[in-house]
Amino acid sequence: MVSPLYIPIIAISVVPLMVIGIPIAKAYAQRLERKPVGTAVPPDVQARLERMEQAIDSIAVEIERISEGQRFTTKLLSERTSPPTPAPR
Repeated sequence: MVSPLYIPIIAISVVPLMVIGIPIAKAYAQRLERKPVGTAVPPDVQARLERMEQAIDSIAVEIERISEGQRFTTKLLSERTSPPTPAPR
């Protein structure tokens, strides 16, 4: 049970916290809800990003071609080193 002496102390400490805290919480909530302004990417940066994207795509295609060639070469080499199968008579 709370002593009657503590009730005024609690009231004196809680009321200022509420008076100060509620407006701060409202302002913070409004700031979070506000949409960011000026976050659009400049056109020159957008064009550069598009060129980079195209370059990365072409590099990916070339790497895929290289890996396909490597798989083919590996297959040929593995077939060449395997023992020959005798021809049926």
